[in-house]
Amino acid sequence: MIIEEIRSYLDDPAEYSQILFQQAMFGDGPLGREICGDEPGIRALPAQTIHDFWATMYRPANTVVAVSGDLDHAESVALADAAFGRGNGASPAFEPAPPLPAGQRFILARRETTQAQIVLGVPALRRDHPDAWALAVLNGVLGDGMSSRLFLTVREEQGLAYDVSSGVVDYADSGALVVSAGVDPTKLAATLKAILAELARLRDEPVPDDELAKSKAYISGGLELRMEETRHLASWVGGQEALHDRVLTLEEALDEVARIHPRDLQRVAGELFRDEALRLVVVAPGRAGKSLERLLRLP
Repeated sequence: MIIEEIRSYLDDPAEYSQILFQQAMFGDGPLGREICGDEPGIRALPAQTIHDFWATMYRPANTVVAVSGDLDHAESVALADAAFGRGNGASPAFEPAPPLPAGQRFILARRETTQAQIVLGVPALRRDHPDAWALAVLNGVLGDGMSSRLFLTVREEQGLAYDVSSGVVDYADSGALVVSAGVDPTKLAATLKAILAELARLRDEPVPDDELAKSKAYISGGLELRMEETRHLASWVGGQEALHDRVLTLEEALDEVARIHPRDLQRVAGELFRDEALRLVVVAPGRAGKSLERLLRLP
């Protein structure tokens, strides 16, 4: 099953471009590798190694149980204790991220497909960085949603991309801001130019108040809607307990979004959107890829 999933990633230009971007941004270390591994590595993995890892790492001491619904705390604890028991486990550790970006500046992969794929990004912020909420709002302005700049300009106004969006990748000690676009191979250069123009605009110009308010409303509204479901509320609390320095209530998260100012966005954009930090991956048919490669090598 896992091997089939890996093969599907490699066959799909959009998925494959994301795998290559991990390598371009994070290099040869663990963060630069596909989480599923590769086919040779999985085939060579002994069953005992899998069993030992499970027995060591999946222990009550390493588990967060979050419950949302008509259940009091004492009953929740009793149910979790009966289901999982008690016991220690190995404390999870991770290899520190290298200085970013750690891989090649430009990766071109050729696939004989009708659509080309662009992935462009810069190193961003660790998970609990003080500017993490400012980055979330900045991402909302840039490319998260149908009212974002990338969607309205690159897709709707200029007609350069079938789809285009941005997203934030965050880890305990590193992160990235990533733009992805599916385009006609003949429009690769124009699309790349248009995306870079939007990054430069966020770096060089304050975001207007109405646009900032729209991004805040988009992020806050999404949070509020998700928290109406017990499943999402439990996921919100459990995810924070497992991954973050502190657990925020919905009201505290909304306050974090509300206090973001245009100068915060411009400052973060100025720190992140630097030419030397950019990493680009393109998956495209051979001729289109060669044309873009020649263009990027010009002085």
